[in-house]
Amino acid sequence: MSIRVLVVDDQALVRGSFRLLVETAEGLTVVGEAGNGLEAVELAVRLRPDVVLMDVRMPELDGVAATRRICERVPGAHVLILTTFDLDEYVYGALRAGASGFLLKDAPPADLLAAIRVVAGGDALLAPTITRRMIARFAEAERPLPTPALDGVTPREREVLLLVARGLSNTEIADRLHLSAATVKTHIGRLLDKLTARDRAQLVIAAYESGLITARNT
Repeated sequence: MSIRVLVVDDQALVRGSFRLLVETAEGLTVVGEAGNGLEAVELAVRLRPDVVLMDVRMPELDGVAATRRICERVPGAHVLILTTFDLDEYVYGALRAGASGFLLKDAPPADLLAAIRVVAGGDALLAPTITRRMIARFAEAERPLPTPALDGVTPREREVLLLVARGLSNTEIADRLHLSAATVKTHIGRLLDKLTARDRAQLVIAAYESGLITARNT
């Protein structure tokens, strides 16, 4: 079954380029295009895409607000933020709103296609160090006081959360903690439930905002 993609960007030329790239890839299909956030929300609700390629700086409704509305109204959709800048406060806001990751617009075509498949599979595109630094920068700036958000998390779950925030995969976490892959998956499921997180991206946000991890201890 093809991965259904909605392309959102206020520049028609950019949208067309992304559409052409996606539609030439096996197993990917573009189901619609939107030129602003309002159109994106309307189309996402109607078309139910698997992945939304979302620009952040758009007229009428920016990518952050559009991401929040799409994640609320279309739970099965995964938003991949496309941005020109790797340290953009809009990206952090979109991740908090429920986006599954971000990619620079000048990334190689193969990276974009791989990113679509990663987020469609339910994983977060947050492994690159620059992404973690970006989250740390804005999380620490916006965290006025230590938060007790991790009070209900067990010591083992904290270990797993720390490694998720450092960008490790389930297999890598299992190897590091000498656990089975199934046990790691169970821990992550409990973390998602306890922290009311949508996916791994929001687990990473929670790890930084709680102070469990900072830019200095990544």
